Amino acid sequence: MTSVETPQPEPPPAPASAKRAWPARLAGPAAAVAGGLLLYASFPPRPLWYLALPGLALFGWSLRGRGLRAGFGLGTLGGLAFLLPLLVWTSVEVGSFPWLALSVAEALFLGLVGLGIAAVSRLPVWPLWAAGLWMAGEAARSRFPFGGFSWGKVAFGQADGVFLPLAAAGGTPLLGFAVVLCGFGLAEAARRAAAYRRTRTLPRGAATAAAVTVLAPVAGAFAALPLVSNAPEAGTATVAAIQGNVPRMGLDFNAQRAAVLDNHARQTLKLAAEVKAGKRPKPDFVLWPENSSDIDPLHDESARLTIDAAVKAIGAPTEIGTLVQNPGPGGKLYNTLIDWSPASGPGATYEKRHIQPFGEYIPLRSLAEKFSKDVNLVGEDFSPGHKVGVFTMAGTRVGFATCYEAAFDNDVRDPVEAGAELLAVPSNNATFDRSEMTYQQLAMDQVRAVEHSRSVVVPTTSGVSAIIRPDGTIVRRSGMFAPAILEDEVPLRTSLTPATRLGTAPEWLLVAVGAAGAAWSTVRAVRARRGTPAPHPGPARKVGQHGNT
Repeated sequence: MTSVETPQPEPPPAPASAKRAWPARLAGPAAAVAGGLLLYASFPPRPLWYLALPGLALFGWSLRGRGLRAGFGLGTLGGLAFLLPLLVWTSVEVGSFPWLALSVAEALFLGLVGLGIAAVSRLPVWPLWAAGLWMAGEAARSRFPFGGFSWGKVAFGQADGVFLPLAAAGGTPLLGFAVVLCGFGLAEAARRAAAYRRTRTLPRGAATAAAVTVLAPVAGAFAALPLVSNAPEAGTATVAAIQGNVPRMGLDFNAQRAAVLDNHARQTLKLAAEVKAGKRPKPDFVLWPENSSDIDPLHDESARLTIDAAVKAIGAPTEIGTLVQNPGPGGKLYNTLIDWSPASGPGATYEKRHIQPFGEYIPLRSLAEKFSKDVNLVGEDFSPGHKVGVFTMAGTRVGFATCYEAAFDNDVRDPVEAGAELLAVPSNNATFDRSEMTYQQLAMDQVRAVEHSRSVVVPTTSGVSAIIRPDGTIVRRSGMFAPAILEDEVPLRTSLTPATRLGTAPEWLLVAVGAAGAAWSTVRAVRARRGTPAPHPGPARKVGQHGNT
């Protein structure tokens, strides 16, 4: 008996929605990663500041309409795409663990920001509330933990951008807020444009709101232009910055310290010889970098004599970057700047107030040692100073922020409020080799120049040293890992910008904007969970044969 196989029906084709499921699921993470990478690419040494706008637009698009958990995950993912390449310089000397740990910790802040943005993204004018939340995230990670870490603030990627004048109006918070608002506004404008192409309708006010969030920051930047000026208000001063360079690796620790000091003394003697020969004007004062003498000249006679000879040769007051340890058992160690007079030797000092965790001191040392033995490279913890650094050098009030302090708003504002007519940022970036770190820090100094309308002089041990005008323009600049003498006549200014006068007020106002959006979103969510009745949609209407209702 022959059996006949019954033909089986073909399975129905998968619905189009299922075919699109995976691409749709990957779109959000892909946009978050692309946004983070574009934001990274907008930072120095690349002059691509404008990439921050599409980067933030993609980041905002990836978060709009998401749930809270998805917002946290996408925010963290985008944060990692941004911060891992931005902070890779932290691995140069101590390996991958500190770099990865720092990047992940900072990315978690962006994860929380992403959660908040997802929550407010259903509100009217959501880019406004979302930009406020971004600023809240930057404010938090600039303070916590261990005094915070300000690297990667959006403002620090805008040293060459059109938004820069806003730094003078409201500091780095207002500058960063404008860029983020514009980026998120672009995302909303693109979304509205796509919806209009599909439906040929546009909700009332939607186009206006999207346009305002894009155009208002640009208009604000142009309105702030009059706050930017290079005009001298207290005359000018001729300043010289010394870059002595560091020796090649391989010397033992004490020999390297002596070599670095000798290099800076040698360049100062060279400057003195050129002044005597009429090749250069005599500077009013000279600035050496941080760590230009890691041998304490207040307690080491040889270092004192070396510095004294160089300063007397140039015949001008000279700021020396050194380490000073109080005598006796348990004497505190300070990262110190000394105002050295050619007539009377060492005078006023400034002890660095904002010292670098895991670089100048080890928080939770016993716990940190369990994760990495590299913490022992910091054999002795530095102590923070407490007084603001302003020296009167040849009649000029010079304010100081040492290296890492340039990243923190208050550390730079304080000497300006104390009367500084010019700012100096003595730095030592030699540990980080030829990485992007030194260029990122130089961009911070450019932003600070505009923020407080002051010339900024940046002497570094190994580069990049620079002299910056109050409008953020670099007029003198060295290379890396080569001796250099930079000299220029700089304008001295005494007026205070709105950013200086307002202090932290703009930051807290912008944080309040984000908090207001979060509160509004929470109230709406609570009402929805309580079952607040929605407006009745009215009776259903039948569709006719030809699709007419």
